[in-house]
Formats: sequence, C-alpha cells, structure tokens
Amino acid sequence: MLATITRAATRRPLTVISLWTLFILLGFGLGTGVFGRLSDEVPNIPGTESERAAQYLDGVDRTGESITGVVEGTAVSDPALHSQVTRAVAYVRGIAGVAAVPDPFTTRGLTSEDGRALIIPVTLAGGLSDDQEERAVDAAAARIRQIEAPEVHVSGGPLLGKQIGERAQEDVKKAEFISLPVVLALLLVVFGGLRSAGLPLVIAVSGIAGAFLALLGFSHVTDISVYAIQVTTMLGLGLAIDYALLILVRFREERRETDDVVEAVQRTLAGAGRTVMFSGLTVAVSLAGLLVFPSTFLRSMGLAVAAVVFIDMLAALTLLPALLARFGAKIAPSRPRPGREEGRVFARLARFSARRPLVVVAAVVPALLVLALPATGMRIILGDAKQLQTGTEARQLYDTVNAHFPPGTGVSPVTVVLKPGADTEVAARILALPQATGTTPLADGGTRVDLQPSGSVDGKAATDLVQLVRDLRGSEPVQVTGPAARLVDFRAMLADRVPWAALTVLIGVLVLLFAFTGSLLIPLRTLVTTLLSLGAALGAVVWVFQDGHLAGALGTEGQGALSLTSPPLVIAIAFGLAMDYELFILGRMREHRLRTGDDREAVVTGLRRSGRVVTCAALLLAVVFGAFMTGGFSAILQIGLGLTLAVLIDATVVRMLLVPATMTLLGRWAWWAPGPLRRVHERFGLREEAPTVPRQPTGHRAG
Repeated sequence: MLATITRAATRRPLTVISLWTLFILLGFGLGTGVFGRLSDEVPNIPGTESERAAQYLDGVDRTGESITGVVEGTAVSDPALHSQVTRAVAYVRGIAGVAAVPDPFTTRGLTSEDGRALIIPVTLAGGLSDDQEERAVDAAAARIRQIEAPEVHVSGGPLLGKQIGERAQEDVKKAEFISLPVVLALLLVVFGGLRSAGLPLVIAVSGIAGAFLALLGFSHVTDISVYAIQVTTMLGLGLAIDYALLILVRFREERRETDDVVEAVQRTLAGAGRTVMFSGLTVAVSLAGLLVFPSTFLRSMGLAVAAVVFIDMLAALTLLPALLARFGAKIAPSRPRPGREEGRVFARLARFSARRPLVVVAAVVPALLVLALPATGMRIILGDAKQLQTGTEARQLYDTVNAHFPPGTGVSPVTVVLKPGADTEVAARILALPQATGTTPLADGGTRVDLQPSGSVDGKAATDLVQLVRDLRGSEPVQVTGPAARLVDFRAMLADRVPWAALTVLIGVLVLLFAFTGSLLIPLRTLVTTLLSLGAALGAVVWVFQDGHLAGALGTEGQGALSLTSPPLVIAIAFGLAMDYELFILGRMREHRLRTGDDREAVVTGLRRSGRVVTCAALLLAVVFGAFMTGGFSAILQIGLGLTLAVLIDATVVRMLLVPATMTLLGRWAWWAPGPLRRVHERFGLREEAPTVPRQPTGHRAG
C-alpha cells in the first residue's frame, strides 16, 4: 500500500500538490468557522444523573440560563450611577427572551459592603431557540456595557463560551506567529538551506488546516471544547514537523547513494515512510483510549486529535514525496564531515549506556520515580474563571466579584430536582438544609431547590453537599445537578473507565510494536520506559499547578488541583508522542540488525543514526508547545507544560540513556518472539526492503 501511495505521489506530483493546496485553502477559509462553535461545557456525560436532571429541567423549568454584569469603580450611592443602572435594568427587562432582572439596589447581596461595586444578574426565559437566546444575550450585554463607570464587565452563561472562543482564536494566531519563525530558524540550522527548512513548514500548515477542518466537521455532530483548538493545532503543528523532519533527513541520506531524485524519494519512503505510518497509527491508538470514556468532551477530543494525526501522516506520505519529487533535485544530499563519525555524540551516549547498563538503570529509574511522586496526590476540579487569562472579560468579572463581595458570591448552586410524587418528608429534609436559598415551581408540578455551598463551585463543600442530598433521598424521585454534581459524576466515570481505557491502549500499542519489531520483549520494555517519562512529566505538572511551585514564572498561580481536562489529555497525547520517538530509534536499530546480525552494534547504530532527528524533533515540539503556553488558559498551560516535559524527558534521558541500557541488558533476547508469533510476523509484519526502481539518468527530476 505504501509503495502504491509513493508511486502515485512521485508520478503525479503537481496533481498531489494542487489537491493539498485546495485542502489548505479550505482549512483556513471554511475551517476557521469552528471558532464560533466552541463549547465550555466540558464535564457533561450523557446518561449520568446530573445530565439527566439537566435535560429534565430544560423541558419543565420556566427559566433558562443567565448572564451576569458587574459595575465597579463608582460609589453605588452616586445618583448618576443609580439613574443609569435603573434605566439599564428597565430596558433589559423588556428584551424578548429575558425572564427576570432583579433591582441591584433593593435585592440583598447585589451591592458590595464597601459600596464600590454592584451585580446585575440577568435570567433568560426557558425554551428559547439558539438564535433567540443569542439575540437576547447580545442585547442585554450591550445595554449593560453602556453604563458609564470605570469598570463594566458582562459574562457567564452563553457569553462565556463565546468570549473564550474569541480568545482561543487570538491565542492560536499568537502561537503560530511566535512558533513558525522560531521553527523555521531552527530548521535552517539543522538543514542549512531554505528549501529543506521550508518543506516541514508546508506540512505543518497542512496539519493546522486539517485541525480546523476536522474540528469543524466534528462540531456538527458533537460539542467541541474550547480547549480543542489549542490542543489539536499545537499537536498537528508539532507532529507534522516531526514526520517531515524524519523523512527529509532520510531523503538527504539517500541522495548520497543515488542521483536519481525519484529513486531517492521511494527509497526514503520504504524506510522512513513506514516508520511514519506506524508512528501515526500508534499515536492514534494511544488516543483511542479516550473513546472508552462516555464523556462527550473526551470522545470528541480523541476523535479530533486522531483525525489531525491521520492528516499529518497523510501529508507526510503524499504531499512531502510530491514536493520532493518536484523540487528535491535542488536539495543537497547530507555530507558526512571528513574524519568525524556521523552522530558521534549519540554513539558515545549509546556506548556509555551499553558499557554500564546497570549503573544507568539504577540512576535514571529512581530519578524519574522521584519526579513522578507528586502525581500520587493529584486532584482534579472543574475550575472557574480563575483559570482564564487576566485579559478575558470573564476573569475580570470574577476578580471584581472576588474583590468586593463575600466568598461564594456568584458560585453556581447545587440544584436539586424534586419530581412529582417525591416523598414530602424527604423533600422537607432537603428544604431544611442550611444551604437552601430558594425554590422554583416547575411546569410539571415538581420543584427545583437551589442549595448554595460555601467555597468554590467545585470545592469539597460543594461535592460533599451533592453526596449528602443523594444519601438523603433514598429511592425517591429526586435528582441532583449543577457543576458540583457534574464533577462528582465525572470523577466516578474516570474511576470506572480508566482501567478499560488503559487496557485498550496497551493492547493496541503492543500489537503495533510487535508488527513493527517482530519482538515480544521490546514492546513490553517500551511501555515501561514510556510510563516512567510520562509519570515524571505528570508529577511536575502537579508540583507546579496544583501545589503552586514556580507557577508565577508561567504567568499563573497554584490552583490546588488540576483542571479535569488536563490529566487525560496529557497522558494520552504524551504516550503517543513517546511511541513516536521510540519508533524512530527502533526503525534504525532494526535496519542495522537485519543487515549485520550484530545486536549490540545495532543499539549504537540505531541511536547514532536517529539521535539527531529525535533531539531536533523534540526541541521543535517544545518550541511549538511553549508558544501555545504564552496565552493559554490554565488548562492549556497544564497540557502544554506536561507535553513539553514529557517530550524532552523522553527524547533525552529515556531514549538516549535508558533505551540503550535496557536493550543491552536484554541482548539478543530483546528481539525474541515465540515461534508461532514469529511466523505471524513473517507473514504480516513490517518489511523494510526498498522498492526496486528503474534506474533513471543522473539528475532526472520528476515533473
């Protein structure tokens, strides 16, 4: 199959390039429409009690979502401000789709004790269509912002997702503006020529366009999280550069063996192309674990990121060969320096580890375990506007309320639904709770009860209150929803599905690694070493963002826990990236072993020939992830730092030291497999042979 793809790309390069150009234009034209379709509803899980209760309320509650305005900087008692706010409240009450707007001057708790701020909550009517809700929200927000005061902010409800989506678009543009020039400069250093350096960026642009199109497509069938844009774009950009770098380095090597460009391309794809294909499949399988979770967010992220990985892989296997076939004659072959061993630094590292494997293992493994220790105390929370950048309107509103009002003001309540027929004694016990702040009759005769927890929306007090109500109700038709209930259900879902997700990924990765290597022990060794680097990276993220160490250096602060979006994504993506680099190295090791049969020298040669590519790829990925951390939300910072550390630790300490040490310890047994499995691999496994290509005249260039 790969040979067929390569022949098509090299025989019709202009056709392939034209099709990809059209794809890129669609991505940056039509695909950017996804920015208006993002959702901030991360923890919703179909079928859970909190989600069923929320859907039930959508049908029977006469009130809908709400937005909040806050006015600060002028004395609440100022007559001019009083007149402006009163007129604004009266106007907003008359907007179609608005159900209620309390008077902040006469409603308890809406003016601050210091007299310097007031809150204007706007409750929408229930049952509005998306267009009706959008018109009502836009009109209400615009009128509140007309109040003349030093600070006026409006956010919450439907506005929050819109504001975060706009900021996400700005952050992606900023990250691309920072990362692409830096990446180009590094590629110029690596290749020493603009043509070679520019090709990975072409593949990277294809990956970004693919990310936009994939997300837009998925947004029509499921909710797409606000975090999806940054995650898929930075991964699409990074992997595209990884794959292009591997193929270009191999192409320049093959050009030393032949002057025929097409033959060099096909020889390149026969070796490095297969590595890219297996790498893409392995990364996709690593992300398939997210599909095991019933969470809409995790599933949509898994599908979207896997789609982007596939697009990157396809671009590397079709567009890049077409570009090389058309313009590769102008790319100079790599030339070894006279008197110097190629890749000598990496060869020395490999020989050092091979001579002292037990010392290396005894030093590296405990160090990685120490780094991983903080991860054992990891906690996850929903998070609130504190996780957003200070420049977002939602964060400004949050800071204003926090500065002028008592703790807990504006925190979403725990919502209890007393359905018709609920036992009156149970209802009375719930209504008697000190956190009860009010009741709302429902259209079907039931009752909605709001319980106001102390502390944050997802703190221990809120989640304990959810559990208390669920214990009180017994078997009565009483349900609990709201952010705290969703967090409780999300944690329960993770605990239930994590083992199955891990099993799915491990089986898939083991099968692919066996197909790639023909060994039973190498896949097991790879999993162990990868988990070590992954644990170390996750431990560092907990130490920084949960415990607050060095968080200020990243422009954030300790959150006391990680965002619930971060650990699953860091684990899934970092695991896939680690497999990426492992395959780069194993591919070279296997080639040398098949040619010479020397197991020990295969380890040294594999690292010598691939170490530069792996190191450069990891550095470029770190640049990409770092660029996305310049403006990301706290959750994006957590994901970015986790992936950056995972990539750097894996590409240096693990792949350069631990891999050669463990391969040396295993010796010839590293490539062992039982007879039946060996025969299966001989029939269905990876083959590295280059295709036979008719010899063309020297200097021939496909066109």
